[in-house]
Amino acid sequence: MRECRLGDDIDDYCVRCKRIMNHSVVSVLNAQPAKVRCRTCHSDHDFRHELAPPPKVDPRKQALFDEVLKKVDPGAAVPQPAAVVEEAPKPKAKGKARK
Repeated sequence: MRECRLGDDIDDYCVRCKRIMNHSVVSVLNAQPAKVRCRTCHSDHDFRHELAPPPKVDPRKQALFDEVLKKVDPGAAVPQPAAVVEEAPKPKAKGKARK
């Protein structure tokens, strides 16, 4: 693979678009891209090697969720959503007739 130069097009994960998009190399350090600019939204960020950041999971929320799931009785009936009843259209109010 050839060395990366300023202005080269490269694919990378965009932190604003949240997708792998086309980027332009903005700065180079040791023949590797250091900063890139998204060609779609024009945001600058560090080169991420096409890797999305790991999802942020709050361990406290996950522990509480697991605790609630342990208390749920798996044999209990799951409530079914109520059936939607469509109402008949209301008759139009009779008003003064226009001439």
